Amino acid sequence: MPRRSADLPPLHRSLICLALPGMVISSEDGQLTAQGLEGFYRAGRRLLSRCRVLVAGREPLSVQARMVGADRARFVGTVRAAPDAGPDPDVVVERVRHADGTERITLRSSAPRPLRLPLEVSLGTDLAELGAVAAGKAGRELPATVHDAGMRWSSPAGHVTVTSTPAPTDALASANLLRWEFDLPPGGVRTVELKVRADGPGFGRAAGHSAVRPFAVAQAHGDDPRVGMLLRTCIDDLQALIVRDPVHSTDVCLAAGAPWRCGPAPAEALAAARMALPLGTRLAGGTLRALARTQLLAAGAEFGRLPGPLRHMGPGLPPSCTGIEATLLFPVLLAEARRWGLAEQEVAELLPAAERCLHWLRAAVREGRPYVPDPTAGGPVRSETQAHAHRAAVLGADLLDVYGRAGGDELREWAGRLRSRFREDFWIDDRSGGRPAAACAADGRPFPQLGSGSAHLLDTGLLGAGSYAPGLLSKVQTEQLARLYGGPALDSGWGLRTLGVKEASFNPFGHRAGAVRVQETVVAVAGLAAAGYEKEAVSLLGGVLAAAKAFEYRLPEMYAGEQRVEGGAPLAHPAACRPAAVSAAAGVHLLVSCVGVRPDTPAGTVTLSPMRSAPLGEIGLAGLRVAGHAFSVRVSRLGLAMVEEAADALQLGR
Repeated sequence: MPRRSADLPPLHRSLICLALPGMVISSEDGQLTAQGLEGFYRAGRRLLSRCRVLVAGREPLSVQARMVGADRARFVGTVRAAPDAGPDPDVVVERVRHADGTERITLRSSAPRPLRLPLEVSLGTDLAELGAVAAGKAGRELPATVHDAGMRWSSPAGHVTVTSTPAPTDALASANLLRWEFDLPPGGVRTVELKVRADGPGFGRAAGHSAVRPFAVAQAHGDDPRVGMLLRTCIDDLQALIVRDPVHSTDVCLAAGAPWRCGPAPAEALAAARMALPLGTRLAGGTLRALARTQLLAAGAEFGRLPGPLRHMGPGLPPSCTGIEATLLFPVLLAEARRWGLAEQEVAELLPAAERCLHWLRAAVREGRPYVPDPTAGGPVRSETQAHAHRAAVLGADLLDVYGRAGGDELREWAGRLRSRFREDFWIDDRSGGRPAAACAADGRPFPQLGSGSAHLLDTGLLGAGSYAPGLLSKVQTEQLARLYGGPALDSGWGLRTLGVKEASFNPFGHRAGAVRVQETVVAVAGLAAAGYEKEAVSLLGGVLAAAKAFEYRLPEMYAGEQRVEGGAPLAHPAACRPAAVSAAAGVHLLVSCVGVRPDTPAGTVTLSPMRSAPLGEIGLAGLRVAGHAFSVRVSRLGLAMVEEAADALQLGR
C-alpha cells in the first residue's frame, strides 16, 4: 500500500464500497472516469477504471449519492428524454454498485408516451496496482476484446471481464463501449446488470461481504435515535474489513482501513479486536492466533516481540514502534477475551505466545530506569508506551497466576515500581495543576506536549469481578487530566484533539498535531467514566455522536480538530481512511461504555456500571455476546441498569 503524502488523491468526497478483498471507490456522481482513485479493485489492483453511463447521449444529472451498506452505494440521476419535457426530468437513472464487482443500472420512465432510449456504457481498465494509481503512474488503458456478453482485458497479472445481462445490442471493442436500445412505455423499467470478474494469481479470491461473520448481530435502541444507526453502521464496517489468514482461513482479523491499509496492522488489529469483544470473541481468537504466528522467536533481545513498522507520533516526538505496542496489547487482549468468554482451550493454546510477549517486556526493562524503550533503547521513553506496558504487566500477571505459570509476582513488582516512578518523572507541575508529559528524554527532560494520546493512561484494563486494574496516575493526577480534557484546548466539541490548540505546532488537520482521532477520544470517554469523571466523559461522548451523525455514522480514522460552533459540522480529513477498523470498533466500545458491561466469565458474573446521569436517556443493547451466549441490557432514564437476556450460568456481580 502507498504511504500517505501530500500528493495522494483526496478521499473525503469519495464513496467507498468495501467487502475485502473487493473495493469500489466512486465520485459523488457515480461515474467512473479513471480520475484519482476511482474504480473497482480487488486485492489492491484496479480491475475497472472507467464505467461511464450515457442515456440518450447525455450524462444523467446527479441528484443523490449515498451508502446503503458498507459494501454498496446507490447513485440516482435524472434525464429529460422527451423533447417537450420542459424543466421536469422524465427518466430516473439508478445505479447500485457493490464491492463484489456488480453494478445494476435501472432506467425508469415517467414520460407520458413511449420512449426509445439508447443506453451506452463506456468501460476501460489499466489493471494497475493501487500504489501506482495513487502515485499517478497507472499507465495507459489496455486494449479490449469482445467477450461473451461484454468485454475482456488481459495483462501479465491476469484477465478481467465485464459481462452484462441482458446482452448488449452492440459491443465495440475499439471504443470500449457496450450499447443497448430500450423501448420504455409510460412507467416502464429496464435494468442492466454488469459483473466485473477477474482471473489470475494477482487478484485474490472473489470479493463479497465475507461469509465469515465473527460478530453478533447486536442492536441498540433508546431515546437517542443515533445509537441504533451508529452500532449498525460500525458492525457493518467491521464486517467489511474482515480479512482471512492466508494460511489458516478459519482465522480472521481486521484490515486497518480503506483504501490505504487493506491489510492487517498488528497494533490496530489487536486494539480493534479488543474494543469489539462485546460482539463476540471469535475475532479476538483469530487475531491472536494470526499474530502469534508472526512472533519473533530467534534468541536475542527481540525474542517474543511482534513485528511492526514505525509510526510518526507528531512534532517534537520520536516515532513509536507499532510492533512494541502490539507486543504489549497481545496479553491484554487475551486476558480480557477470557473475561468475555473466550474458551479456556483457546486461552491455553495462546498462553505461550502471551508469555513470550511478557518475557520481552521483562527483558526490555531489566537495566536502568523501569521504562520500556520505544522505539530503541537509549532514546526518549513515551508515556503511551508505559501505559501499554503497565496494563500488560498487571493483566498478564493475573493471567499467569490463573494458569499456574511463573512470573506474575515479578511483573506486579515491576508495575508497582513503574507507577511510583512515572508519577514523579512524567508529571509536569505548573500553576494550573500540572499535566502528564508526552515523553521523557534520556536525561529525564520531559516533553510537555499534551494531546489525546494521554487517554491511554486512563485505559487500565479489566480484571476479575468487574474491577479495573490500577493506573499509572494517582487520583489527584487523574482528576487534573479529566479537568484538562474538559477544557477547550483539548475538547474540540467533536472529540479530543491529538495536540492542544495552545501548542506551537498545533494544526487542526495534523494527524498527530491537532486532528481528532476517534479511537483515543472513545478511550478517554470510557476511562473517564470508569474513574468517576462523568461530566467530562459526557461532553466527549456528545461530540463523537454529533460527529458520527455528520459522517453518516461511518466514522473516519480522524477528522479536523476545528472548534465546534453552533450549526457547524466537523471537517473531513482528505487522506483519512474511512472506514477504519479502530474507529468502527470504537463506536461499539463507546456504546458499551455507556451501559458499563464488565464481564467475568470464568467467575460466572457480569457487573453493570452505567453512566449514572443517563446522558442518552434510556438505552438498550441487545444481542451482545458474553460467555458465548446472547446478552442484552437496558439502562433507564434514571441511570439504572437491568439485564434482559443472559446465559443461565451468569450471575449479576456487585
